[in-house]
Amino acid sequence: MDLQGKIIVALPERKGVSARGEWVLQEFVVETHDTYPRKMMFSVFGQDRLQRFNIKVGQEVNVSFDVDAREYNGRWFNSIRAYDVRLVDPASIAGTGAAPYVAPTQNTAPAAPAPGAAPFPPAPEEDNIDDLPF
Repeated sequence: MDLQGKIIVALPERKGVSARGEWVLQEFVVETHDTYPRKMMFSVFGQDRLQRFNIKVGQEVNVSFDVDAREYNGRWFNSIRAYDVRLVDPASIAGTGAAPYVAPTQNTAPAAPAPGAAPFPPAPEEDNIDDLPF
């Protein structure tokens, strides 16, 4: 799966030692440019990938990732691991995103009906009138 957005948070690296040797993991948060922006935290595992991707806060990126779940003590947790992160030209985003939300001003109330006009159109007359809405 892929997600495009802006890196807004880079969490500190976590390091450890396992039976296979030393490991490094870093997590990042990317925010989309949708009308209602979404955020996703993903992890990059391995020093080689961290160096190759060279992710910085403020960059526009396209994240390719896998989603997996694991169980621990009867609870389930999602894991989102990036296998590829590519820089995106910020100029290419300007024309593709949805329009930003603009708060209405105080003078944008709906128009009132004309004086003497009914607020709702008259209901059509039918031969078989009952109380059911369908």
